Amino acid sequence: MKHSSPRFGLALLLSVTISACSVDVKDVPTPVALPDRFSASGQQKAPEQWWLAFNDPALNKLISEALTDNFTLRATYNRLEQAQAIAKKSGAELIPQLNNSNSVLQRNSAQTTSRGDTVQSTINTFALGFAASYEVDLWGRIRSNIQASELDVKAAEEDLSSAAISLSAEIASAWYKLLEQEQQLKLLDQQITINQNNVSMVNTRFRLAQATAADVFQQTQFLQSAIGNRLTVIANINVFKNQLAVLVGKAPGTITLAESTPLPNLPSLPDTGLSADLINKRPDLRRAYFRVQASDQRIASAIADRLPKLSLSASIDTNAPDLQSLFNNWLATIAGNLVTPIIDGGRRVAEVERNQAVSAEALNNYATTLLNASKEVENALVQEHQQNQLLSNLDEQVRLAQLATAQIQSRYVNGAIDFLRLLTAQLSQQNLERNRLSAQQQLIDYRINLYRALSGGFPLNYPVTTDKTPTNG
Repeated sequence: MKHSSPRFGLALLLSVTISACSVDVKDVPTPVALPDRFSASGQQKAPEQWWLAFNDPALNKLISEALTDNFTLRATYNRLEQAQAIAKKSGAELIPQLNNSNSVLQRNSAQTTSRGDTVQSTINTFALGFAASYEVDLWGRIRSNIQASELDVKAAEEDLSSAAISLSAEIASAWYKLLEQEQQLKLLDQQITINQNNVSMVNTRFRLAQATAADVFQQTQFLQSAIGNRLTVIANINVFKNQLAVLVGKAPGTITLAESTPLPNLPSLPDTGLSADLINKRPDLRRAYFRVQASDQRIASAIADRLPKLSLSASIDTNAPDLQSLFNNWLATIAGNLVTPIIDGGRRVAEVERNQAVSAEALNNYATTLLNASKEVENALVQEHQQNQLLSNLDEQVRLAQLATAQIQSRYVNGAIDFLRLLTAQLSQQNLERNRLSAQQQLIDYRINLYRALSGGFPLNYPVTTDKTPTNG
């Protein structure tokens, strides 16, 4: 093997002297201080798959299907695959490149003999060569890029976990809104029956001159109002069914749901833990942390790009007039090149400054994510606490309204009060019953928000194979 001794010797000397040098990456600080504990906490930790706390088989089935078949979640996984491919591409820079070239050259010639004849001849030349090149990562530029890409992969993994948590929460919320609307439908059917009976009673009293036409019109209007509310509820039920179908990866109208059941009672308040636990647990916080780290690695890479680059190259090639002798004669060369940037118009400096700004942005985004995570937990806690008090208040209002309606109806039958008083009492009771049902669903929604805010993710069965690819024909 032959090589250019002076250049190779200089490169080797520089490699030995400074190969240990690299640009340090700073540690990522915690940009904001959070309280040690949240304002409220239970005793028992929520399950990793938080929705199991509701003990609802129908909800469990919906979420299980969605975590496999939801197309938005699959798209998030595809983004993870993209990040993994980019990381592989970055890692390839540490491996020498080897290229092969081969060729066959055919040349025709004509010669004139002493007799004046022309003789045609063909000359073949076969060539075979290999060339290798490699950049010595003196300052850690390539390694920093690789580490940044690997951190991007970790961030993409956390994106997938965040998407799964959001999907499970969205399904739970839609499912209990559907149950609430189906309970509203049953309640409205009962109220419509009561209002129909009232219309019949008022018509009878009107024929006996014991009620006025205004009483008939008013009671009929209340009946039509309940019928109108029923139509709205039916539309809402179909909307939530369609939403659930799409969330589990199916077309609207093709999903089979479990029979309607009453809204569940909430399990006990979960242990909210320390705010530091939240930082280590929530995938969106880990994702933001990894992005800060990745941006720091890219600063190191940009700084290293301003320093000299050492590249090594080697080649070996041969040529011969026939294949038999092609491998007999080889010519080998090896060289080292040290390239130092001198004038680049400030491009490399600007790239360092850009990456520093990107890192500052990532750190600020991390701080915002930390604050929002703490806010989400606290909001869910205070909302659930106040909603429990509201439900207790509504329960008492419904109880008093039922007693008042029964007393007023008895007095109306005995002719002690007019029909308007009875209508007002019945309408108030019906509205309170519907409001109480809506408040119960809202309480469940606040608990879902709390589980979502505390969730640290759960295992996913990825990669997923799918047989849902659309086909033509």
